[in-house]
Amino acid sequence: MTWYVIDGMDGSGKSTAGSMVKGMLESQGRRVLDITHPTEHRLVGRISDRFLHMDQGKFWEMLAAVFYILDVVMSLFYVRRYGKAYDDVIFIRYSMAVAYVPTRLVPLTYRIIESVLPIPDVKILIDIDPGTASSRIDSRGESRELFETPQRLMKTRNKIMMIADSWNIVENTGSMEDLECQLSDILDKGMVV
Repeated sequence: MTWYVIDGMDGSGKSTAGSMVKGMLESQGRRVLDITHPTEHRLVGRISDRFLHMDQGKFWEMLAAVFYILDVVMSLFYVRRYGKAYDDVIFIRYSMAVAYVPTRLVPLTYRIIESVLPIPDVKILIDIDPGTASSRIDSRGESRELFETPQRLMKTRNKIMMIADSWNIVENTGSMEDLECQLSDILDKGMVV
């Protein structure tokens, strides 16, 4: 089983990229499990998502983070138990959530996460400029999450890039065909990091 993680800031196109990777793998006859965090079919995921929409200060951000971590850990247990039924597993969002902690804590928190949680076989970071991400978020017609203001998107991207050196970085400001081509190159070349 190959475990793929597709991560990046809000509005970067993680879900779109995840669908593309899933389609590419399934077109090769592979059985693929994809899990998006926060997971809407799991209580802790729904609670995390609810807290992400409550702009009430640091306390709500911490609660969102705690429930997000629980959601990810539950996904890891699920994959451990049922993953043998699949050839590939894709997580949309995983460890780059550390970009939501204070800047000075990002590198240390990321190192801790990577030493405690399993490391995926293929890490794909979807990168985009914050202005484009903000426009995409607006086009969804949904309420913004805590971290989806233009200022916070800029800070989040800067923090993500601080820790992205071991990731396959996909630049996503071009066309859908360009995104698909970059993802295909990663899968074809076996760029496991």
